[in-house]
Amino acid sequence: MSDARFEAGLDWARVWAKGHGGSLAAPARASVGGYAIGTWLSELRASAQVSAGEQGALSPERRRALEEIDPWWCPAWPIVWQRTYAVARSWWLELDDVVDWTTLPLDTVYEGEQLGRWVQAQRAGWPGLEEDQRDLLSVIGIEEDQELVAAKAAAEAKPTVSRGDRFQQGLAALAAFVERERHPRVPRPHKEPVETVEAGPGGEEQVVVSHFALGTWLNNQKARRAKLTPGQLVQLAEHGVEWA
Repeated sequence: MSDARFEAGLDWARVWAKGHGGSLAAPARASVGGYAIGTWLSELRASAQVSAGEQGALSPERRRALEEIDPWWCPAWPIVWQRTYAVARSWWLELDDVVDWTTLPLDTVYEGEQLGRWVQAQRAGWPGLEEDQRDLLSVIGIEEDQELVAAKAAAEAKPTVSRGDRFQQGLAALAAFVERERHPRVPRPHKEPVETVEAGPGGEEQVVVSHFALGTWLNNQKARRAKLTPGQLVQLAEHGVEWA
């Protein structure tokens, strides 16, 4: 990037930052005064990733000039995170630095950002954030929620179900439905109660009842019939499914 283009962009960067709480976390397609500030910043962030001394690397002088406007113009994390943080900070400043983030409704939207869901995601994903991210959040009063962290960890610890296992779950639910109703014509919205045995908090076995979306599952199998194995089609036919 030429010096002339850098200096011209730097002036527009100051204008953008002034209108966005001091942040340069502009979207790639952003423009200000007709100037493509988003493209300009994206190119400079790419240069900032090039090792010093290599062709295309960002010079220390240019880096300092950008950091004087926004120290976090090129963070180690996704720029979309920094952009949403800037919106959260603007909300916080708008409310005179007093926001109860713990009670912020999930559907809260501010300046076009899904702020409520984003805040909950930060509080739940606290252990996975960079230290600098946690520091930035703490400045505006957003802290870790240990209950959300535990719930997120538990959800991630659950084993993923393979497509084959999912098919067998659906087949078992279908068998239960057919045995009870004496036909395989499952209504689209129907959910079949399914009992499973799981370990309780103290290690004891306990019966857990969940509801399998059988109607939706069966409709999906029909839609992807060509991808089902001959064995799976036979199993469905054995339970009276006509299209199998």
